[in-house]
Amino acid sequence: MPKLLHHPGYADEKLQRVEQLIPCRELQAGMLVSLMGQPQHYSYPSIFIYGHRASGKSHVLHILMKELELPHAAVSCVECVSAALLYERVLTSFFGRSAASFLPRSPSLSEFVRLYRHQRSQSPAEQTRYIVMEKAELLRDADANLLPALLRLQELVDDNITVILLSEIVWEKFRPNTGCFEPLLLHFPDYSKGELQQILSTDSHPSYSAELYSSYINILLGVFYSVCRDLRELRHLAALNFNKFCEPLTEGKETHKLWRNIEPHLKKAMQTVYIREVSSLQWEQMQQTEDEGGALRGLSAHTHVELPYYSKFLLIAAYLASYNPARTDKRFFVKHHGKIRKTNFLKKNEKTSNHLLGPKPFALDRLLAIFYSVVDSRVAPTASIFSQISSLVTLQLLTQISHTDQLDAPKYKCSISLDFISAVSRTVNFDIVKYLYDFL
Repeated sequence: MPKLLHHPGYADEKLQRVEQLIPCRELQAGMLVSLMGQPQHYSYPSIFIYGHRASGKSHVLHILMKELELPHAAVSCVECVSAALLYERVLTSFFGRSAASFLPRSPSLSEFVRLYRHQRSQSPAEQTRYIVMEKAELLRDADANLLPALLRLQELVDDNITVILLSEIVWEKFRPNTGCFEPLLLHFPDYSKGELQQILSTDSHPSYSAELYSSYINILLGVFYSVCRDLRELRHLAALNFNKFCEPLTEGKETHKLWRNIEPHLKKAMQTVYIREVSSLQWEQMQQTEDEGGALRGLSAHTHVELPYYSKFLLIAAYLASYNPARTDKRFFVKHHGKIRKTNFLKKNEKTSNHLLGPKPFALDRLLAIFYSVVDSRVAPTASIFSQISSLVTLQLLTQISHTDQLDAPKYKCSISLDFISAVSRTVNFDIVKYLYDFL
């Protein structure tokens, strides 16, 4: 295989080492090395690297900076919540902690530029300095002059410095309305299925052959590739389920039972892609419980243990409000509701189940009315109840579909499955099926 990384400014041994550490990203690394040029030459002022999550952006930059021994400042825009922290991180990385101590308590951009130019005159750059900024999309919420200044920082400080921005969104969503210096754009595409197979197969288990692990990865990708392309998520799933895959081998059974053994567990694990309903340790305990003959009612059935008591009833009320027509509330929740027509008459014009149509939006007052009807004790409408509704939205068990700036009451949707709410209902001895219109 021909070398993809080659540059006269860097030793071939270092570039070969880089190529070994970044499988399937040699082309992007080669383009970056070409843009950087030789260490002592001036590089382009700013480079914008974008691509989806877990597409190798941060990993490639980290390996290049480390293996090529390039002076750099690694900045996370999540950690540097203010411009002052950003300025301190840059000065500390290039000139030491003593240089950052000269910054005032709330430094302005001009004060940072002045201090940088002073330190640069005392410690001139022998080669290009790099500022690598991860999660750069957060810069859009910073001061209006920060992003334009970073893009042309080389000109402002009169130094051989390059700012590299890493983001998951495209440059068109960054560009300020007032205009700014245009960086060089470099796209990191998603890994293909073959590339994911190649990368994940390198994590082979020491107790088993590389061929067996590669075949396991092939099975894993066959199940998850259509719903998940995230390398980190797939690597987590591979490590989590490999022991279950190898159980027939440890028990001396035939190898053709490997797929039959792992298939149901991969389908259950698919329910937690990106969500992390349970931790890795809990997932292993659940598998052991199932092997010992315990009842395993699906992953979602185990999450109810983390919900407060009244949050469970709020969730039950939200599910009933989403899947029951509003006109049936009187039948289910009013004790002396008077004469109600027969169920057949109610349903004669309805040809589709509400569960097949999906959850319907409901108003906050309807949610609270159902909640006070189903809860088994008197509850005052306190701030605690409303905060628990907000917590359910944060946990993505409820979805708020109306905007916060609207004057009318907020509206919600329930985003959980029937199995989930059935498991939650069992913990509070509430038979939710009796209150669902589809099961009358």
